[in-house]
Amino acid sequence: MSKFVTKLKSLVPTKRKLIQLYSALLFNANLKGFANGKIYQGPLKNICTPGLNCYSCPGASGACPLGSLQNALGASEKRTPYYVVGIILLYSILLGRLICGFLCPFGLIQELLYKIKTPKLKKNRFTRILSYFKYVLLVFLVVIVPVLYGLRNVPLPGFCKYVCPAGTIEGAFGLLSNKVNEGELARLGPLFTWKFALAVSVIVGSVFIFRVFCRFICPLGALYGLFNKFAILGIKLEKPKCIDCGLCISKCKMDIREVGDHECINCGECVGVCPTKAISWRGGKVILPPDEIALVTSDMSDEEREVCLENTAKSNRKLAKRRLITKIVAAVLMVSLLVSALVYYNFIDKPIDDTLKIYGEGDACPSLDIPIYNGEGEYTESFDPTDNKGKVTIINFWGVWCPGCIKELPYFDQIATDFYGEVDVIAIHTFDQMEESDEYIEENFPQSKILFGVDRLIKDGDTTSGEYLYTTLGGTGTYPITIVVDPNGEIYSLQQTELDYDTLLILVMAAMSNAQ
Repeated sequence: MSKFVTKLKSLVPTKRKLIQLYSALLFNANLKGFANGKIYQGPLKNICTPGLNCYSCPGASGACPLGSLQNALGASEKRTPYYVVGIILLYSILLGRLICGFLCPFGLIQELLYKIKTPKLKKNRFTRILSYFKYVLLVFLVVIVPVLYGLRNVPLPGFCKYVCPAGTIEGAFGLLSNKVNEGELARLGPLFTWKFALAVSVIVGSVFIFRVFCRFICPLGALYGLFNKFAILGIKLEKPKCIDCGLCISKCKMDIREVGDHECINCGECVGVCPTKAISWRGGKVILPPDEIALVTSDMSDEEREVCLENTAKSNRKLAKRRLITKIVAAVLMVSLLVSALVYYNFIDKPIDDTLKIYGEGDACPSLDIPIYNGEGEYTESFDPTDNKGKVTIINFWGVWCPGCIKELPYFDQIATDFYGEVDVIAIHTFDQMEESDEYIEENFPQSKILFGVDRLIKDGDTTSGEYLYTTLGGTGTYPITIVVDPNGEIYSLQQTELDYDTLLILVMAAMSNAQ
């Protein structure tokens, strides 16, 4: 009977597990996204969640701080990084890696996989060395790559694009498992194959290794870990009370060298095993209560008690000073965050309601001023659909990395040739892999009637809106998409799928017949 009761108790979620579950539900509150296979793009997506939760997950109601940081570092809008970095610093100084232990949905996924009964790989000297690899990824893929590409006005979130298994599992798997998006499977290329293999490796690894992604790969955990010693909330170790028994280190499944260091996720499992109660939660009382001092010193000699009390007093003064500093820093960060948020949302220098419209079928096509490739490696010319009334305009968004885009491009070339003078075809490439797109155009379409352009930020005077041509014309994250503008200058059709020649021909003829 006792074994049954023990087994039953083990099935009851701990307080930490409940907080993790509630956080995962809160950060993925867009439950209808799992049913309709669409990504939520409302105003909450401007807010970064504390933990790693992919923006593209169907249920995601906020933005991933890691993805937002990479996009901000590569953004043309120079105010954006202040906003994103301000939020991340605020989370870091308040919580540190407590976020990893309590608020990260992907951390919860790994912990649940680890519960599967199998032989486990325990931490060792090699795993401790390997734990520093995530700092390499933080510096190179999260900072250096986005900044270097951003200087060339080519946004490239390196970690999200080439590594992040959370994006593959939460975003790609979540969207592709829905029948609504089954057509997207045909567009998947070698990059997805690599990320799929990496995601499966992380899933399998999580069964045998505790939080394998968090320990060895996650740059966000690496970033939060830098603030672990200074965060307002978390685990603290009172050195005067510590007897160096090592129980806390052996109990912890992470690669820590001491309680509260950069690898500690502040899960709290070490608190209960400390025989001298030297480990507790930071954020409570700074001064050690008299009854605890009495408990610790009750079995000591007068000389030992005096030394202990002196050491405790020194420790408490240091803790009080550190908490005062962290409070001041937190207050400064909060003020900075508020100011940068006001600037970012243009509350200071732009009316609140001055936002860009997202255009769709039936709307008049806006003035776009699309940069056009001149065949010599530059985008010096421009095209504006509003100057093209009297002819049908086809705008296609594509990328060299998109198999479906490559497959349909010859059909657009044929339409541009067959209807030359009546139909203008503009193929707009993403910022991503621009060099490869130039080479591809020169090799495969050197004499094409297609006007090849590149996506860009829409600008209003000196204020960058943050919207690209792609999103302004109804793009929602999938490629290719095609917009057909009739001779009246109105958007006749918006197709978010791969097209063949017959379908294009039907759309062109229908748009022509729509002329007044």
